[in-house]
Amino acid sequence: MSASPAATAPLPSSSPCDAPRHGGNLGEAIRRFGRPREDWLDLSTGINPVGYPVPMPPPRVWRDLPDAFDDLLDVAARYYDVPVETVVPCAGSQAVIRALPALLRPGRVAVASLTYSEYAPAFAHAGHTLVSWLGPETGLPDVDYLVWANPDNPTTRTVSRETLAQWQAQLAARGGMLIVDEAFADVCPDTSMTPHAGEDGLVILRSVGKFFGLAGIRAGFALCPQGLGNRLTERLGAWTVSGPARFAVRAALSDMAWQRTTRERLLHEGERLLSLLRDQRWPTVGTPLFAWTPHVLAPQWHAQLAEQGIWTRLFDARPISSADGVQTTPSLRLGLPATEDEWQRLAGALSALRPGFRPK
Repeated sequence: MSASPAATAPLPSSSPCDAPRHGGNLGEAIRRFGRPREDWLDLSTGINPVGYPVPMPPPRVWRDLPDAFDDLLDVAARYYDVPVETVVPCAGSQAVIRALPALLRPGRVAVASLTYSEYAPAFAHAGHTLVSWLGPETGLPDVDYLVWANPDNPTTRTVSRETLAQWQAQLAARGGMLIVDEAFADVCPDTSMTPHAGEDGLVILRSVGKFFGLAGIRAGFALCPQGLGNRLTERLGAWTVSGPARFAVRAALSDMAWQRTTRERLLHEGERLLSLLRDQRWPTVGTPLFAWTPHVLAPQWHAQLAEQGIWTRLFDARPISSADGVQTTPSLRLGLPATEDEWQRLAGALSALRPGFRPK
């Protein structure tokens, strides 16, 4: 299904996508509010706050150049249940986001109006034409490439594997490609496109930063057809994943007991966060790793929580499709607290919001 021409118009050069912003920018909060770093509760990312306990690597891991002939590819292939030849290690998804567009012939690229902010500038810098897209509810637009985060960050919207496979087939028939960012898919893998890994017209990006709570090591994977994978590996260059990062990833992906326990914990805590926000009558949806609230009062909530030392991620108003039609409001994303004290601090801060800034 193609979207209407108005829904696939080229984006203006002044698109806010040209200036990517991210959570985890606690330095901005410190500068703006004058509160020292140790006094902040940072909920501005969707990273698991109780990450994988990486054991100390042996001294050679710090001394030697990264060993590209270790078993990292095999470990990743087993974890994602994909052919090993489809696996390309990278220094986090960000490395692939910047490198991939230059490997594709210039074309029309659809990126959701509100999603992870790095995709649009990466494709624009590589000479592609960005096309506005309100989201999956409007169907597959008339483009060569489509980027979708599943589940989406921050809107939490999820597209079924069957629908994504249909989009992949249609794009591949045009000589195009579906790029699926599955940074948050580890908790609920049922919609993952990994069963299609290696097929034409599909690139899957996976991260160890979110579910495993290892964002600082900058490691992840692209799962793609072997020919494209070879070109991507050449573009990324030697030693793209450091030795300590390779050690940490191999340990984390192999630890099935930790993964099972962590999935159960995150599912419970994601529901707890939703209940906490909905008790304040916030119109909130969520994933196990973060909650998202679109509301006209989002900027005021963001500021008032910051005044109490709680940092959240504020998104400017962007038009997106929803069950109620096109929605254009600012929004707020909150990640999970790490400890019971932090949960209680968040609950107290929400209760302390001034009455004039509560939903009606």
